[in-house]
Amino acid sequence: MRVLSIGTDRKLFEEESAVFVRQMAYAKALGTMDIIVFTLSGHTKVTHGIESGSLNIVPTRSRSRLLYGWDAIRIARRLERPNVVSVQDPFETGLVGLLVALMLHVPLHVQVHTDFLSPAFSTLAFLNRIRGVIAGFVLHRASRTRVVSERIKRGIEKRYRLHTPITILPIFVDVERFRQVLGDPALSERFSRFKTKLLVVARLEPEKNITLAVCAFAHYAPQDSCLIILGTGSQRHTLEALACKSNVVDRIFFEGGNTPAPYYRLADLVLFPSYYDGYGMVVVEALAAGKPVLSTDVGIAREAGAIIASEETFGEQFCTRYSVTPITRTHAFVFHVITKPSLQNWGWATCFI
Repeated sequence: MRVLSIGTDRKLFEEESAVFVRQMAYAKALGTMDIIVFTLSGHTKVTHGIESGSLNIVPTRSRSRLLYGWDAIRIARRLERPNVVSVQDPFETGLVGLLVALMLHVPLHVQVHTDFLSPAFSTLAFLNRIRGVIAGFVLHRASRTRVVSERIKRGIEKRYRLHTPITILPIFVDVERFRQVLGDPALSERFSRFKTKLLVVARLEPEKNITLAVCAFAHYAPQDSCLIILGTGSQRHTLEALACKSNVVDRIFFEGGNTPAPYYRLADLVLFPSYYDGYGMVVVEALAAGKPVLSTDVGIAREAGAIIASEETFGEQFCTRYSVTPITRTHAFVFHVITKPSLQNWGWATCFI
């Protein structure tokens, strides 16, 4: 089987990234996978994409974001005809994928990773309201919809009443990698003066609501604790200013886009304060590493076994969790996680039939 996927994840061009490894596994399970990635000409140094075995990744290298769709269609026309077109979301890539599928006379499969039916999704950005309209148009014309959680499936069924299948397919997470990770002595030494270490792993964007974690930490955390924030994004300067204003700048550490695994081993509690989330890979990774997670009620956090708190009680909840002992590894979230050996058992390839 040959699958043409259209998406926006530029981590695909980093061959050591989790998303690249995940797509390699999917390509091997399916046969051949071509992936067109929306990129501006300056976004990646990869001129002609990456071809690794049965996986072929092609950047659009567009001169403008307005040309993403046009360039993706142009690339799709020159690639070998696929058996199915799969898109990363029902929004911009969904609309382009629908046009490509109609042009090539093949089925369209839509992936939904974001809980776009959450009220917070449309509240945070006007563009998201438009995306909600596009989603309904695309989903009604798709041959199959694949979602990452039961929460999203229920929402789509209630809103759209589709007559085509909706399949729940959790995101691939290599839990063994996080279960077996060793601590970093240098990292441990660096943060040794703090008795309790809290960790946030997220893109520094509004929907991740990291402001909640910073404010809760400033208000409730004792002086012998620190908050480590791992990730990059548009809100870094805003969050740094908030830390300074809250007089905790010496106990909040922005670590950029470092690999999260050794930080999970270091942390006493992982915070996941998102406004909305389709899945929550951070929750899965942290639990797999044997660390408790305090989360808002988003994605699969509740069913995974995270401690759930509302925005109003988030600070109080993590204040009471300092005495929580790390969860045992056997309790780590396993029933909703795809690992490498179980790809076939989950019938991932059958989702394209």
